[in-house]
Amino acid sequence: MQAINPTTGELIREYREHSETEARDLLDRAGVSFEVWRDVPLEARAALMRATGALLRARRDELAALATDEMGKTLTAAEAEVDKCAACCDWFAERAALGLASRLIATDAGRSFVRYDPLGVVLAIMPWNFPFWQVFRCAVPALMAGNVVALKHASGVPGAALAIERLFRDAGLPEGVFTTLMVPASAAEGLIEHPAVRAVSLTGSEQAGIQVAARAGRALKKCVLELGGSDAFIVLADADPVETAAAAAAARTVNNGQSCIAAKRFIVEQPVAERFERALAERMAALRVGDPRRRETDIGPLARAGGPRILLRPHRAREHRARHAGLRSGDLWPGGRGGARPRRPACPRAREPLALRAGGQRVDARCRAR
Repeated sequence: MQAINPTTGELIREYREHSETEARDLLDRAGVSFEVWRDVPLEARAALMRATGALLRARRDELAALATDEMGKTLTAAEAEVDKCAACCDWFAERAALGLASRLIATDAGRSFVRYDPLGVVLAIMPWNFPFWQVFRCAVPALMAGNVVALKHASGVPGAALAIERLFRDAGLPEGVFTTLMVPASAAEGLIEHPAVRAVSLTGSEQAGIQVAARAGRALKKCVLELGGSDAFIVLADADPVETAAAAAAARTVNNGQSCIAAKRFIVEQPVAERFERALAERMAALRVGDPRRRETDIGPLARAGGPRILLRPHRAREHRARHAGLRSGDLWPGGRGGARPRRPACPRAREPLALRAGGQRVDARCRAR
């Protein structure tokens, strides 16, 4: 398993993968750890979660640099991600008791109540785009509820995966309560059927969700899926087009444009459409593309080679026409060729943002790196 720096294309480090037998042994150990962890008092779990948050803050610089090196997000964004993870630990440590408290409910029975019991091993299959946050937002509430977590992280961020395991261990969580499985994506589905695994949480593509849900369904195991997205950014006629364009540019390019909740479709009312387009193109042109470790950089490289060049699609009914006709001969607005240009990328996988009008639809695209 390799970690490749997307800024330079250079190998950071190679990691040994777990064999199928090793992965199953680790899940066996996690199942044993669950029987102990489930009985740890909630107050003690909360103390360990606060300790984890404190360690995140203490190691903020090294963890942020690791995220930047492995997947290319700007150092500023990586630092904010680590801070958010620490806040997550504190939030659930403070509030889990309230959320997990049993409560009486009114029914026609003599006495009815709701009680929350831990399930067991939760298999977390997590993506590369937020290598720390995606894991912590899943793991922290699961751990506080008395479950244990086995992480199968994206293969491109192995260093982050092991750093998270080390954080929980150094904070004092018992062995096996949080486990990183160093296995490829092809092995993930097979882990679902392990007897110790009682639930699965996946953040990934629709296709991955279909496969995981099918496997979990066959095994009658609970699953939580967060899959893709095509979020609309709607601009009404009474909006300030310039101010709104600033927010739109930030919404489209968050995390180097690699976010499932980024704005992907701009739906603009006609009275402000032209002014909004021009303002958005100018904002995109002003973005500084380059080395994500430099503080002045707004957009770093794509995390993986061969990523999509089209960031925003027109409505599905016109998608084919916009792609094939517009992308061949569409007009480039200011911010693309012939207009103001952003700084040229300084890394192999960076893409210059540009605004493209295609087939009557507005498409935000990235040109090829030079």
